[in-house]
Amino acid sequence: MINDNDLKHLKRCIELARTALEAGDEPFGSILVSVHGKVLAEDHNHVAGGDHTQHPEFALARWAVKNMTEEERAKATVYTSGEHCPMCAAAHGWVGLGRIVYASSSEQLAQWLSEIGVAKSRVHNLPIHEVIRDTIVDGPVLELAEQVRKLHRQFYAKNT
Repeated sequence: MINDNDLKHLKRCIELARTALEAGDEPFGSILVSVHGKVLAEDHNHVAGGDHTQHPEFALARWAVKNMTEEERAKATVYTSGEHCPMCAAAHGWVGLGRIVYASSSEQLAQWLSEIGVAKSRVHNLPIHEVIRDTIVDGPVLELAEQVRKLHRQFYAKNT
């Protein structure tokens, strides 16, 4: 279940997504939080340069391997403005990170992009649980998802 602490972290993810948007990038933001509630790392999308592997969730997975023990990773939580794509979900699973909490789902994003006429991605839209198992996943959070939707609409309004 989503609690007030989760909402606080998800709101920070949306701020990071807004930062990405302001930098001309797709609006995604993520943070990694320890079992004790300390924000360990945060990032936003960096795909505008053409490298579409530069997702924040993937960057956090790499950071976690370099800076955390296996046990610390398993107890940590990744918060993100949008549900992990299959690449990021796999990275999350491979490095053994714990819980995932997201504001908007990949299904919602696909619907929003379809509504504004954005072509489908070459990568299949899969929910996290279809990519990795044994991970607690919470989301979407409807009141925050609407904020994420607006950021995506702003991005595509500027870039189409």
